[in-house]
Amino acid sequence: MGDFRLSGNVNFGRALGATAIRRGGAIMITGSSLSARLSITAAFLLGSILVLRGLSHGEPKLLRQPLAQFPVALADWHGSELPLPDRMIQAAGVDDYVSRIYGIGQQIPIGLYVGYYGSQRTGDTIHSPKNCLPGAGWEPVRAGYLTISPQGGAPIEVNEYLVAKGADKRLVLYWYQGRGRVIASEYAGKVWMVVDAIRLHRTDGALVRLVTPVDDGEANAQERLVRFVGQLYPQLNKFIPN
Repeated sequence: MGDFRLSGNVNFGRALGATAIRRGGAIMITGSSLSARLSITAAFLLGSILVLRGLSHGEPKLLRQPLAQFPVALADWHGSELPLPDRMIQAAGVDDYVSRIYGIGQQIPIGLYVGYYGSQRTGDTIHSPKNCLPGAGWEPVRAGYLTISPQGGAPIEVNEYLVAKGADKRLVLYWYQGRGRVIASEYAGKVWMVVDAIRLHRTDGALVRLVTPVDDGEANAQERLVRFVGQLYPQLNKFIPN
């Protein structure tokens, strides 16, 4: 999902926080490293699909709220709907999604996308932003991991991704969530999906992605995203089954 239609001029109506620690430093991305990673991802994804198609068990019906009911107000953050074009929804293969811009007053906004898959057995698997964004014209600058400690919750590790299109830069946080786990690594996510398909007869899951402009510097952009995660994360279990 490479659509980053954000504007710093949206008028919304302060947020409580979370803490974050960057792990392992930033990895600068070159064209050759990106091509190699895409090839490995494609091969791994194909293998996962073949394994899942070979499993004959049906998946249980899970109780969850539709993402259209996700709160429009999160503390002082207020959201505005940002529907995706039909072609994007079809390409992603999602069963349910929410796409909104959240902001506080005249502050720089945050784009939220959550895409939920009820099953990933038939080839409609979660698309990594690292694969989708270059196709939408966003060039990767660096990638790393960030450990966030939401208020009242256990720490979670997420991907931190800086992308650019000309002079326009965006900071992205994303992770994979479902079946009781929050996972940053695409490869670990595929492994656990196969394990859970065998053990639990479940392959459901979701991609959670946040993006914000870097107009006020990377440090401020990161702080803004981390504070928003502190409000967002406690709400997700109602919409993404554990």
